[in-house]
Order: sequence, then structure tokens, then C-alpha cells
Amino acid sequence: MKTKEIYLIRHGETDYNRKGIVQGSGVDTDLNDLGRSQAQAFFEKYQHIPFKKVYTSVLKRAIQSVSGFLSLGLPHEKYAGLNEISWGHREGQRITPEEDAYYHSVLAAWADGEDYLRIDGGESPADVQARQKPVIDTIVSRPEEDVILVCMHGRAMRILLSMLAETPLKDMDQYEHSNLCLYKLEYDGKKFTIVAHNDIQHLQKLTHFMH
Repeated sequence: MKTKEIYLIRHGETDYNRKGIVQGSGVDTDLNDLGRSQAQAFFEKYQHIPFKKVYTSVLKRAIQSVSGFLSLGLPHEKYAGLNEISWGHREGQRITPEEDAYYHSVLAAWADGEDYLRIDGGESPADVQARQKPVIDTIVSRPEEDVILVCMHGRAMRILLSMLAETPLKDMDQYEHSNLCLYKLEYDGKKFTIVAHNDIQHLQKLTHFMH
């Protein structure tokens, strides 16, 4: 039996996403027009779900992505533990070829199992998982919140899904994501099961905007 349903979404598009500029936890950008349209499309499809609470990171792009649900008066809690990974010195920077090579060398090390390796000036996947765990413990400790909505960030989602599905961090890239995608999870009191992966059906009517 399922005791809790979690609708886990990534934030909508920002101009930094579109331009390929690193955001991370240190850059607090707003959604762009497409991002707001994505958020509205998700709201239109899922506004009938009886969410008991909305959880987000403390970053604007995550909070703006659930603004429709917040306008219904749903209770909302923000946790820095759900913020994006800190990409350190790269945040807010356009990626040079040298930076890109370094970034991909770090991703390759993570995929080799070096999940304690911190990107220069930033966090490791293990660091992020450690700050996510208290938030998940809080969510799990509230059985009365049987259906919840959580909005966060791409790399942090991969790390969180690895923890919830009990898969190794080195395999986190299996959890593909796009802006305003949905992962749906069920919790039976002991373990989480992912029942929808990177679902973007709610965005289909926006295809003429998306490139």
C-alpha cells in the first residue's frame, strides 16, 4: 500500500538555462517567459491533485514554478537543503572550452564513484545528499501529508532520486530531466518507488515555443 505520493518537479526555464550559463545554488534567477508558460501548463494539468503541502528550495526559480499552487493557498515550506548543487567558482559564468573540459572531468569522476569529489569552490554529490536527508526525513515524518509537491533543481534532483530509489550516486545521470519535468514517487512507509520518469506530457501544447 502507498502511504505517500510525491510529485517532484524541476523548475521551469530561466534565461541562464537558455544561454548555457551555470546557475547552481549561488545564482538566484527568475523564470523567463517560457519557464512561466511551463509552470502554468503544469498547474493546469495538476491543479486538481489534492496536494497537502508544497516544498521548494529557497531559490526564486523553484518558488515561481509552483506559484499557481501557492495562489490556491496551499501551505508552503522552503528548505535550502533542496537547493541546487553549488558549482563553486563557475556560477554565473559562461562556459569556456577549458571550463567545460574541467566540468566534464568532474562529472566523469562522479560517474566513476568519486562522489566525495567537490567541484572547485563548490559541493560534492555526497555533500548535497547529506543536506537533502534531513528534509526527506521531515517529509517522511508527516504521514498526514499523503500527497505533496516538491520543486527543485536538475543536478540536485538526480542526487535526491538516487537516495530515494537507493541507487548509487555514480549512476545518477540515469535520472534524466528537462525544465518542468515530473518525477512521481510512491512511498509505502519503507521504500520509495518511481512511477513516472521525466514526464513532460503536460508541456506538449507548448511545443511551438520550445526549441
